[in-house]
Amino acid sequence: MVDPETILAALNDEQRAAAQAVSGPVAILAGAGTGKTRVISHRAAYAAATGAIDPKRALIVTFTEKAATEMRHRLAALGLPQVQASTFHAAARRQLAYHWPLLHGRELPDVLDSKLRIIGPMARALPGGYRFTPAKDLADEIEWAKVRRMNPDTYVPHGDPPVPVDVFTALWRRYEQGKARAGRIDFEDMLTLAVELYETDADARALVHRRYAWFSVDEYQDTNRLQEDLLQLWLGDRRDLCVVGDPDQTIYSFTGATSEYLETFAQRYADARVVRLSRNYRSSPQVLELANRLIPGRELRADGATEGPGPELRSHPDGEAERTAIVATIRTLIDGGVPATEIAILVRTNAQLVDFESALTAAEIPFTVRGVRFFARPEVRSARSALRTTDASERLTRAVAARWRSELGFDESDPPGPASGAEARDRHAALATLLGMARSLEAERPDVTVADFTSELERRDAAEAEAAGDGVTLSTLHRAKGLEWDAVFLPQLEEGTLPIRQASDPTALAEERRLLYVGITRARRHLALSWALSRSGSRGPARTQPSRFLGELRPGAATREARPKFRKEPVTFELSDADEPLLEKLIAWRRERARADVVPAYVVADNKTLAAIAARRPTDEDGLLAVPGIGQRKVATYGPEILEIVRAG
Repeated sequence: MVDPETILAALNDEQRAAAQAVSGPVAILAGAGTGKTRVISHRAAYAAATGAIDPKRALIVTFTEKAATEMRHRLAALGLPQVQASTFHAAARRQLAYHWPLLHGRELPDVLDSKLRIIGPMARALPGGYRFTPAKDLADEIEWAKVRRMNPDTYVPHGDPPVPVDVFTALWRRYEQGKARAGRIDFEDMLTLAVELYETDADARALVHRRYAWFSVDEYQDTNRLQEDLLQLWLGDRRDLCVVGDPDQTIYSFTGATSEYLETFAQRYADARVVRLSRNYRSSPQVLELANRLIPGRELRADGATEGPGPELRSHPDGEAERTAIVATIRTLIDGGVPATEIAILVRTNAQLVDFESALTAAEIPFTVRGVRFFARPEVRSARSALRTTDASERLTRAVAARWRSELGFDESDPPGPASGAEARDRHAALATLLGMARSLEAERPDVTVADFTSELERRDAAEAEAAGDGVTLSTLHRAKGLEWDAVFLPQLEEGTLPIRQASDPTALAEERRLLYVGITRARRHLALSWALSRSGSRGPARTQPSRFLGELRPGAATREARPKFRKEPVTFELSDADEPLLEKLIAWRRERARADVVPAYVVADNKTLAAIAARRPTDEDGLLAVPGIGQRKVATYGPEILEIVRAG
């Protein structure tokens, strides 16, 4: 057994106070990067070393299996391999596996690997336009209801469900019947069955009380009602419960999680000790100073992190200019010694990742996507599959749009509303992105066919797969929770994106604020926040509004810096008759250069960039750099050729 003082020697004053609180109800409010995993493991070690607990009767609950594995390694290093570290679901399944044969005479059913196996065919059989509802949104709604301990008979939606209530509850009943026929339970059933067991079986409850007497729960701000009910049944009338979390990192409310249990802990346990961890070991003082502006009142203090450059808040004329600048900065960081694996681009929704996948692929910078890469996503595969029988006689964009409308229910001009599910929004954005690719291809080659388009998608798919690997991380903000990088980019900070358009009430806006806070606090030294003054949509370029949060991070950032820049660098260009011949020459050059380099034409330059060059007629590299969409890398690669064409007129 490790000496108690040796255990405490590795901790700061705040961490030491938390580790020494080994009995009774304890709440540890652990800010981002404050070493909560170290505190949880050292608290268990100190409790064992001082005789406060029997390690074999301790249970540490983590949010993910990855976190549980790390916790077990840390406990083993501290001489405590006998302490259990597990997620709620894994612990519940292990306990059910013991009791189930005794109660039912057979083994516990296997867990369904995905609800979509059962729900997918049911969703496609729904009446009318409901058949286009993403199966994942239906599965998410079932999960949301089950963690609130609802069933089809007691279901009350928190807003508008993906389909009408009667349609949804009928599907839910069919799902439960299909699951039973398959002899499976789902993820939520593991908790539900354990709760029902301990609520109705006093012997089972007594057994779990004898097995575990000391509890610690990590990420408590993300606990849902079902997990809380199970925790209380495990605990019984005992008091040795420690909860660890950060209300400022509550970002999973859409799944049924709530920080209410953490925030009311001291009221529910009148004698609870509350310890605050505020000394951050991850981020530079400059990063923390920005984070503290976003959520004041529980400020983080830098402790041990080296000084870094000030975070960059920067506007761009349009989305392409924003991506070009980010890729150029990433290249500079890599050339300066920052490993590509220590760089991340974090966005609000999955659909935002595709343009960065393309930009990094074109720049030959390796990347990895946390989640599923764009061309491997189910909705993208379905869209490509639907084109196999498309009428080849129509113009490309019209044919593609018509096919997806009839087969997938997709209407570019009618995006999902606030009541729609996240999957429906991501699906619409992905299909709109694909249609945008078709539109660009048609602008370059008016006679392009559907077959040409599908070949182009296949080529991009292969290029994306080849570029994907160890490298720059592309992730949504939700998937980035718990991770950290040396350099973090947070693009597209605009109204409607972050905060997202559906965040229409104070509670939802508060969660969007916390989501940005999580993104900021992922960065160790380099941090860049950006937004564009215009985005291309179905009707062409449109002005955007910088995120309301930017004014709090740096007053005036979205006005003094952005608006004048927008006026000086318009997004569209009026071409005179004299400019048209030059534009035609530039387009012809781009076509030949793209063929020679075996890349899409847009990688060389898009139509808007060529129009700007034709209108401005730059005479040197500095003039070329002033054109939106042209960065240092493009100047080095294409600059001499472009300038020669411009000089020749």
